[in-house]
Amino acid sequence: MRVPLNLVVFGLSLSSSWGNGHATTFRALLRGLAASGHNVLFLERDVPWYAGHRDLPSPDFCTLAYYDTIDAVLATHGARLKEADAVIVGSYVPDGCELIDRLAHLAPRHLCFYDIDTPVTLAALERGEEPYLARRQIPLFDIYFSFSGGAVLDILEHRFQARKAAALYCSVDAERYVNTREPLRWDLGYLGTYSADRQPTLERLLLEPARRLPDLRFVVAGPQYPGEIEWPENVERIDHLPPREHASFYSRQRFTLNVTRADMITAGWSPSVRLFEAAACSAPIISDEWRGLDELLPDGQALVIARTSEDVVAVLTRMDDATRRMIAEAARSEVLASHTGLARARQMAGALAALEQTPSATMTLDPQIDSVRRS
Repeated sequence: MRVPLNLVVFGLSLSSSWGNGHATTFRALLRGLAASGHNVLFLERDVPWYAGHRDLPSPDFCTLAYYDTIDAVLATHGARLKEADAVIVGSYVPDGCELIDRLAHLAPRHLCFYDIDTPVTLAALERGEEPYLARRQIPLFDIYFSFSGGAVLDILEHRFQARKAAALYCSVDAERYVNTREPLRWDLGYLGTYSADRQPTLERLLLEPARRLPDLRFVVAGPQYPGEIEWPENVERIDHLPPREHASFYSRQRFTLNVTRADMITAGWSPSVRLFEAAACSAPIISDEWRGLDELLPDGQALVIARTSEDVVAVLTRMDDATRRMIAEAARSEVLASHTGLARARQMAGALAALEQTPSATMTLDPQIDSVRRS
């Protein structure tokens, strides 16, 4: 495979982070690829809800192009797609199933999938739902890059017939996520779009502690929270926080809370981008519990796992500043060593380069679609 790599990525959105954690994940990864000398064309469906909230319309680390229909994007970029070293389709891409079938027929050198929502994807497929990826399509990909690692990779290969599943955790841009040294404003904060399955944990690990500790200050940032939620008076609300303000947000928290979606807790080994962002900014982390977390950031050393409201209250009222800073710096050191966009870009490039050592294969779609051969 040539160096530098010539890659094409279809993703949910790079230009807008509004209610969309994919944007920061892609931005860190693509910046890392650019820093490594690779060339990326990112193709994004032009939809009004992102068009009205674009906070990175002209990235300097890749070429960003918008499209209206699959026909239009294939007509405009067909030659680039066939010449690319790899074409990578992300999860939640609009009309993803049709796009994947059309790309397979186009026969790029290598076709890959980057699932930034692996546990959600697999849970949907088990229910027979295929909003952006069909179960029959999984064997088409040379590599199924997965947001989740651990046992999830075995499930992908053995139950879903992925040819090769490789963990590609989200990552953080180490140059942009640093502690800003601003004065502390909140004792505990949380950043995340509303999710019904996360809300009970947010209630238990932030809102209830806020009620019990009325003299402390709390904050929840993120859009789409229902109007009927009763926020304690000492909880500040920020509806949308663009990525350029994340470092400042984390730096002003005495502790920050990490809350994980239910499907990701069930799967395990699914760290969120917010976990790595907070650690890079030296914000001491209180997190809910899931398999694999202790392997990434050891409990009591690089973060604190909380199971109950009482656990959070105890941390906020009893942990001394020296211990708090020690935990924060341990997490930061681990993340900067292993979970930056540059580290992730090297992992992806290495996995793609290894494909050149793999014999070409004939892959078949479902009976209604012709066979397709890719080298």
